[in-house]
Amino acid sequence: MAGLSGDKVDERSRYSGLLTDLYELTMAAAYFELNLTANATFELFVRSLPPERGFLVAAGLEQALDYLEHVHFDEAEVEYLRRQAPFQQIEGGFFEYLKRFRFTGEVWAVAEGTLIFGEEPLLRITAPIIEAQIVETFLLSTLSFETMVASKAARVVSAARGRSVVEFGSRRAHGPEAGVLAARAAYIGGATGTSNAEAGRRFHIPILGTQAHSFVMAYPDEEDAFRKFQELFPEHSVLLVDTYNTLAAIDKIIDSRLHPVAIRLDSGDLVALSLEARRRLNRAGLKDTEIFASGDLDEYVIADLLARGAPIDAFGVGTALATSKDAPALGAVYKLVEIEAHGASAYRAKFSDEKITHPGRKQVYRFHDENGNFRGDIIACAEEQFPDGEPILRCVMREGKRREAAPDLGMIQRHAHEQIERLGKGCRRLTKPDAYRVTFSERLEALLRLVRQTVRAPREKAKPGQVA
Repeated sequence: MAGLSGDKVDERSRYSGLLTDLYELTMAAAYFELNLTANATFELFVRSLPPERGFLVAAGLEQALDYLEHVHFDEAEVEYLRRQAPFQQIEGGFFEYLKRFRFTGEVWAVAEGTLIFGEEPLLRITAPIIEAQIVETFLLSTLSFETMVASKAARVVSAARGRSVVEFGSRRAHGPEAGVLAARAAYIGGATGTSNAEAGRRFHIPILGTQAHSFVMAYPDEEDAFRKFQELFPEHSVLLVDTYNTLAAIDKIIDSRLHPVAIRLDSGDLVALSLEARRRLNRAGLKDTEIFASGDLDEYVIADLLARGAPIDAFGVGTALATSKDAPALGAVYKLVEIEAHGASAYRAKFSDEKITHPGRKQVYRFHDENGNFRGDIIACAEEQFPDGEPILRCVMREGKRREAAPDLGMIQRHAHEQIERLGKGCRRLTKPDAYRVTFSERLEALLRLVRQTVRAPREKAKPGQVA
């Protein structure tokens, strides 16, 4: 098998069409058998922001576009599907189609690092309906995960008030690849680096690290462990001081005339320990030795530490960041909004309670005040024009090919920072943030009413007890 061989997964498996839910494939088979080949438009968005979130930072587009350009089914993957029980009534033509399957559609999306809010499309796809359906699962998992982590990182970085934040979450991430992508997303959100070496290699993110308790414990003498480590890594020696007794370890560093780049506090009362550590280091002339803190940190803990005067220079944040622990799922959705029918567009919307969607292709216009700060968005029909607003969805793929190369990750990070700075401070609060103003255009609301009336009309004509 070209893509998969036993338990070995090669590079091509990242683009497998099997990276989807079964029902996407059974629907695709049904579309094929029923000769439903029309172009369809789907939009991916988050219905509402998670608790305590005033904004989201869009991320994951590069991985999404990379997948769309390369998604395919290997012959052995097609044969695997052919043998599955749900497909026993499906003719061979569908499986031959899968062997030739490629994504040929058009994609509009917001740039990575752009701020988004509830109901606003991150991405809009127009493609033959089978193609648009099969890629749903991958797009949802990729965009929602990276957006979730990038948004969390922005909060943590804000709480750190200019101090460095390093992403430490790989060992707590939900799998190795999740750890790599979490590092990427955290960097977009403002982290200065990651502990994940593969993320550094793949995305050119600065890699940073300290040492573990096991290294200190491997030596009979703590002081010897410190000395050996600094000798080997003189420019990168961050010494972990809480293995046995934090303050005693700091005294050993001072008495041994070591000069580490930083010491790392990983447990205990971080306010009291950092204050005393700073006092002892300064008294010994180690004023440029920084204090690095880690250990179950998040934006709330960091904000509290700094509010209480902890002289901490940098933070390592793991579990809370890589899993967005307090809000671990965005609840993103991917909804059909338009389909070609008899040469014309037919609009689609969902009307179930609390899950209403607006029909038709959309654009989001962002408005600014006289200082360039954001003052509100309008979600509009794609063909509408608002000259005073900035359209944030742009065409990034046509006929299955990207229209431009991916921007440098540092540029994406800077874009995210600039976006956050232009958002009102009330919307950036860690707790009880102000709601950013997002409205639907009058034309889009009118279209929703029209589609609702069209759907209800047959029922109104039916006799009592009949199903229209």
